[in-house]
Amino acid sequence: MFVSTFLTNFHLIIIDLLLFLCISSVWFYCYAIYAAITFFAAPQPIDLEFHPPVSILKPICGLDSDAYENLASFCQQNYPKYQIIFAVRNSKDPCIEVVEKIIHNFSDLDIVLIVSDRIIGTNLKVSNLANAAAKAKYDILLLADSDIRVGTDYLQRVIQPLQDKSVGVVTCMYRSLTQGWISTLEAIGTTTEFHAGVLVSNIQENGIKYAFGSTIAIPKKVLEAIGGFEAIADYLADDFQLGYLPVQAGYKVVLSDYVVEHVQTSNNLFDTTKRQIRWARCKRVSRPWGYLGLIFTYGIVTSLLLLIATNGSILGWLGLCICWVTRLVMAWIVGNISLKDPIVKKFLWLVPGWDLLSFGIWCFGFIGNTIEWRGQQMKLTKDGKLLVQEDKSYQLSIKVLTRTLWRKFTYL
Repeated sequence: MFVSTFLTNFHLIIIDLLLFLCISSVWFYCYAIYAAITFFAAPQPIDLEFHPPVSILKPICGLDSDAYENLASFCQQNYPKYQIIFAVRNSKDPCIEVVEKIIHNFSDLDIVLIVSDRIIGTNLKVSNLANAAAKAKYDILLLADSDIRVGTDYLQRVIQPLQDKSVGVVTCMYRSLTQGWISTLEAIGTTTEFHAGVLVSNIQENGIKYAFGSTIAIPKKVLEAIGGFEAIADYLADDFQLGYLPVQAGYKVVLSDYVVEHVQTSNNLFDTTKRQIRWARCKRVSRPWGYLGLIFTYGIVTSLLLLIATNGSILGWLGLCICWVTRLVMAWIVGNISLKDPIVKKFLWLVPGWDLLSFGIWCFGFIGNTIEWRGQQMKLTKDGKLLVQEDKSYQLSIKVLTRTLWRKFTYL
């Protein structure tokens, strides 16, 4: 009797919890819709007379898909004075040939190629940035990943918020150019889930407190105030730190309404999942409470669980219908109307599938602190720093050899 009563009460608690999570998710979806409409309803003003010279830093490692088109887009800016610095570590990197072609084709521009293996920390991308910054001529630095593509008005628009001296960083959202089903699925998640959360954060009182590798415009004085690139050289989430640390130093981070394009090159589900788990663990150590709070955004999952827990009751079906419809409406408004992502318009029906995969990745993100990045096994510390792991295969070989020799010795 006691066991039966306990199980009944426990079942009711589970149903109440799932119902609460469904309601929370619907509230989040509605708030994301409001945040997207509010943000894009009033375009940021553009002062054509404000065009300070800019040094663009492009860290490169390996050959991205559409590399020439991506990098060349930064050479086609309707902007009076800017410099581009490409930085690479390995003199045999295949991307060098592409950069040299760009230098030849845009000979009228101030373009520099830096080849240096100088390392300032475990994050080699940051070392590339530091090497490039040493050759920067101008007081405003603009950082952008090598797989980003922009329009000709990009630089003029992104720089605008820096007219306000209290602004320390300007960053951008992005939509993806995809190749294949896996990259399309991942792009759906980026646009309709990740950026929905960004817009919700941005509408809060103090705005966002982080930045994205898609674009980071930062004055040299702000970078120096946080300790330069050396201060973030051991962090995996260098883009997060380049937003977070300036906020701690008293500056603001502004989210530009310019949306850049990101060339998505996911080849298979395994690589995509592995990368997403790496990002999940990175988010967990960077913003632990924010990461935990994502449970309130998974309405697709919690409504399915509610339907199962209530044995297909009217309440379960009602919760599922409301959650799914609200989620799809939010995805449409954020992805298609606000970010103008054609992938969302064509593949909106993939949203539930992505949410199920994303929930599994979120759960797995709580487990472990090791990641694989550019072929290296690394460990994340509690504050988000990277530690290079020892070569496990070498250790295993030594153990096997030692065990074999010991057995032979004891046999003799």
